[in-house]
Amino acid sequence: MDLTTRIEKHFRESARLKLEVVSQLTAPIALAADKMVQCLLGEGKVLACGNGGSAADAQHFSAELLNRFEMERPGLAAMALTTDSSTLTSIANDYAYVQIFSKQVRALGHGGDVLLAISTSGNSDNVLEAIEAAHERDMSVVALTGRDGGKIARALGSHDVLLNVASPSTARVQEVHILILHCLCDAIDCTLLGVED
Repeated sequence: MDLTTRIEKHFRESARLKLEVVSQLTAPIALAADKMVQCLLGEGKVLACGNGGSAADAQHFSAELLNRFEMERPGLAAMALTTDSSTLTSIANDYAYVQIFSKQVRALGHGGDVLLAISTSGNSDNVLEAIEAAHERDMSVVALTGRDGGKIARALGSHDVLLNVASPSTARVQEVHILILHCLCDAIDCTLLGVED
């Protein structure tokens, strides 16, 4: 297969998966956005975590909320738990890598806050620990996962929202996760600013 054909195949697979999951994800995305809006209106914050590409997605999302997405508005309280190398390495060194997010959630999270937990496999142990810590702090969780949702899907409670992209391809799952995050940003802005179209 030549490179142009291979590249075209990636585009088509990405588009096909997005169209396949739209009907199952639309309502949960709206529910997740509403949870985040209620959190922000109540002077709470969104904490986001993930590993690797999911860490980048956590940072991307928090930047869109804290700064701006596509409309001018005041900054919204959001923080990626993936960015402070001193905190991450001290926790990993002094305790365990599995606690790098949960210790931050216990220190920074409060009742009414939302944890955005991202794991393409649904099985990231440090993200699972963060979810457990969020539940201890009376926080809601919005989880972005792939494949069958993994252990994270089974760890969620009735007040949490699962946004699972049922694909075995990490790259395709991450592409849909980016779209979901943009949908969340847009829904939050439209709800807060009263935009109709």
